[in-house]
Amino acid sequence: MSEIPGALLGPAEIRDLAGRLGLRPTKTLGQNFVIDGGTVRKIVRAARVTPGERVVEIGPGLGSLTLGLLEAGASVVAVEIDPLLAGVLPETVAAHLPGTGRLDVVLADALRVTELPGPAPTALVANLPYNVSVPVLLTFLERFESLERVLVMVQSEVADRLAAPPGSRTYGVPSAKVAWYASARRTSTVARSVFWPVPNVDSALVALERRDPPVTTASRQEVFAVIDAAFAQRRKMLRSALATLAGSPQAAIRALEAARVDPQSRGERLAIADFARIAQALA
Repeated sequence: MSEIPGALLGPAEIRDLAGRLGLRPTKTLGQNFVIDGGTVRKIVRAARVTPGERVVEIGPGLGSLTLGLLEAGASVVAVEIDPLLAGVLPETVAAHLPGTGRLDVVLADALRVTELPGPAPTALVANLPYNVSVPVLLTFLERFESLERVLVMVQSEVADRLAAPPGSRTYGVPSAKVAWYASARRTSTVARSVFWPVPNVDSALVALERRDPPVTTASRQEVFAVIDAAFAQRRKMLRSALATLAGSPQAAIRALEAARVDPQSRGERLAIADFARIAQALA
């Protein structure tokens, strides 16, 4: 679908809209609004949104990215925790893209959403609130198996963690848990200047592609319990880190050996398939 001149919000419009609403962006809700249309369209292109596709957006705020997704022809279900913003979003869309009729707004905390109206979404595209970005992402990957692709804007260091491979300095719990659901890669950095208010940290885009989890008889919860234990104290060898979970250091060693993992290795060296084998051995 071709881009529509004037369909997106500019800096002056965003500030004017916030002023009329009496809105003061809060750090508590992670409210930093994108004010640059070029950045919005860059995100939409990177997300490979297609006309007619059902997309879920978390934290639409004043509607910058929502308008970009609708302009590309997507059908959008927007999850917003702020009643004021959730109420005004349909009006903003009607003013900029009249007759669109492809927007559903859900007033809810994204961490508590268990179902969405309309068709099941195949993509998640969002400027995620910094303070809850990882829990929200993991929650939606768990609850909405229809999601095939994800493109999220998060704090730069969080992007590094999500996309980190085993053995890297930033590899940890978020990296391993996201790997259960999808492959992840950091795509590009986003300048602070495209936000209002301007955050004091850099942002980056992370793209995820859904894939099957490792083949294992262990449950996801059991695998995630192993991941949590392995990283609880990063410098501990696995034989010690997993001792409580296994019941004793000796039981941990037996499980690690059965999983073909060196008991003296550390969690940051293991891929998701290794954690799955350990969980299966413990079970």
